[in-house]
Amino acid sequence: MNVAVERLDSEWVDSWCKQVSAALGPLMSPFLETHGFPPGENVVALATDESHEATDDLVDLTPIPSDLTTLYWVLSEVSLPDIANGYFVHSPATVAEHFRGYGPVQVDDESPGIVFASDGGGHLFAVATSGRVWRSTTASWFDDFEGAAVSIQKFLEQIGQRVTDQS
Repeated sequence: MNVAVERLDSEWVDSWCKQVSAALGPLMSPFLETHGFPPGENVVALATDESHEATDDLVDLTPIPSDLTTLYWVLSEVSLPDIANGYFVHSPATVAEHFRGYGPVQVDDESPGIVFASDGGGHLFAVATSGRVWRSTTASWFDDFEGAAVSIQKFLEQIGQRVTDQS
């Protein structure tokens, strides 16, 4: 089923980054007392000149979906090891390195996907040229992928909701 999805907007991504970053402080401050061990480094890192160069290299290397380019124009990476099972949006340099090493992943009947994120259990998230986000069924580049979100925006909204739910 093809669902028309609006393209990702950089202002929306910037707002998402600010909201999640603001929610992390109050969430992590009582973490040690609540869980008995210190939190990991939970951070939403904004894009830098270096990450913009890495995004340009990624665009030259892969058939990168436009939403992924928009995402990386605003943020460099996300590391949320203490949210649910953990969420990690890889840096564009890491995505390029993985693409060189493993290539694209096959996602259902769509064009091959580019792995751009993972969770704390080793499951991978890939985005296809359609913009849909797929999750590996196992912690492997070579097994099946199932639908995770209709777009990168919906994927980020799901992560944001997990942050909110955990607070």
